[in-house]
Amino acid sequence: MPEAANLPYAYRLSAPNSPKSPRVCRDAIAALLQANDLHDLADTAKLLVSEAVTNVNQHTNTQLIHIDTLVRDRIATIAVRDGSPDRHPYPRDAAPDEEGGRGLFLMQELAYAWGVTWENGLRPTGKHIWFELRDPPAK
Repeated sequence: MPEAANLPYAYRLSAPNSPKSPRVCRDAIAALLQANDLHDLADTAKLLVSEAVTNVNQHTNTQLIHIDTLVRDRIATIAVRDGSPDRHPYPRDAAPDEEGGRGLFLMQELAYAWGVTWENGLRPTGKHIWFELRDPPAK
């Protein structure tokens, strides 16, 4: 039987699409990672979750945001899901004086891997922006 620490654990958080949700979601995901002894991933996860949820809030009219987190073997995969298939998110070069526009660039730079997954094939009903964070091995 595998050790309990090596089992994958899946969590889901749902939040309304509101300007308050980035803070609530980033704090909840950080607490979840800390509870799973992934303390070194919590700050990066907070930043990237906040950016992804802010993008949903600013660029979609979906009612609910879902965050699925899978924790396994010192790895966290976090997917922020919305019900809006209309916009394809991509990293862009923000001008130095722009206040926003760097969220996916940060994800590209800070995550081990990241991407966009569309729900329901040729007629998508939503998308997941996901990223993977890996805890460095103990020395």
